[in-house]
Amino acid sequence: MDAQTRIAATWSRLIEGNRRFAEGEAQRPHQDRTTRESLVGGQHPDAAVLSCSDSRVPPEIVFDQGLGDLFDIRTAGEVVDDAVLESLEYAIQHLHVCLIVVMGHENCGAVAAAMKVLAGDENTEDEGFRSILMREVGASARIAFAADDEATAEDVERIHVAQTIEALVTDSPVIRGAVRSGEVAIVGARYKISDGKVEVLSF
Repeated sequence: MDAQTRIAATWSRLIEGNRRFAEGEAQRPHQDRTTRESLVGGQHPDAAVLSCSDSRVPPEIVFDQGLGDLFDIRTAGEVVDDAVLESLEYAIQHLHVCLIVVMGHENCGAVAAAMKVLAGDENTEDEGFRSILMREVGASARIAFAADDEATAEDVERIHVAQTIEALVTDSPVIRGAVRSGEVAIVGARYKISDGKVEVLSF
C-alpha cells in the first residue's frame, strides 16, 4: 500500500469511528484480551493524535478505536513543547505512523482563560498568562482578535489548531521532511463536545 492510500485509509477509519461514536453506535474495537496479548511485543499504530488533556476529549473514545490503534500525546490546550515534538518524531521514525491529527475542542478551558487575559479580566492572574500554556494559546487568541475584534472562542479554537500545526512543521525537521515527502499527513480537527462530532479543519 502506498503512502497516500494508507493515509486515506487511516483517516477514513478514524472518521468512521467518530461517526459511530457520535451516533451512539460505538463498537469499541480492539479492547479484548486477544488484542492486548498481541501487543505485548510492540505497537504499530497508524496515527498519532495530539489533543488536549481535557477529560472530555479522549481520542480512543472519540474515534472509537482501541488498544494499539493510536499514539496519543495530550497536553493542556494541545500546546507544543520539546517533549511533544520528540514524541511525534519518535512516532514517525520508529512507529512509522502515516497520520498526525491535531485536535482542539469545543469549550476549551485554555482558550477561555487566554481570552479573559486579553480582555483584561482582573480575576485572571498575569503569571498564568506568562506560562507556556497561556503564551501559546494567548498567541492564537491575539491572531483571532487581530482578524476580528469580535472573534469567538470557537474562532480561537480553530486558529489555535492551525497555529499548532504550523509550530510542528516549523520546529521539527523530522515532521517537516515527512510531510514534504508525502509519507505523513497532518489533519487539523476540532471535537465538538456538544454533539460528539469531529469537525475537520484542514487535511
